[in-house]
Amino acid sequence: MSSEDLENYETEAELALYREYRDVVGLFRYVVETERRFYLANKVDLQVRASGGDVYFEVSMTDAWVWDVYRSARLVKNVRVVTFKDVNIEELAHDDDQTIPDIRQLRGR
Repeated sequence: MSSEDLENYETEAELALYREYRDVVGLFRYVVETERRFYLANKVDLQVRASGGDVYFEVSMTDAWVWDVYRSARLVKNVRVVTFKDVNIEELAHDDDQTIPDIRQLRGR
């Protein structure tokens, strides 16, 4: 296999992963980013822990999808991540979500 063949394979795999993400993102409520992975999940629990003088994060997710081009099964029932690095958790907005107010309401009009 040439380096060009390998590059083409990786490009196709990444494109397939993006398409899968686009197809499933509407099924999930949260986006979770860690230093190693990107997840979609329906339930997320973040716990801040201390050990000695260090602080670390324990993130538990239920019904998750993992952005990883090399995983054969990206849908997982439960995920637990322990990390000393930053964790970013965002709640996704959906078309049927009425929690986002109109900008005119925010301005008091």
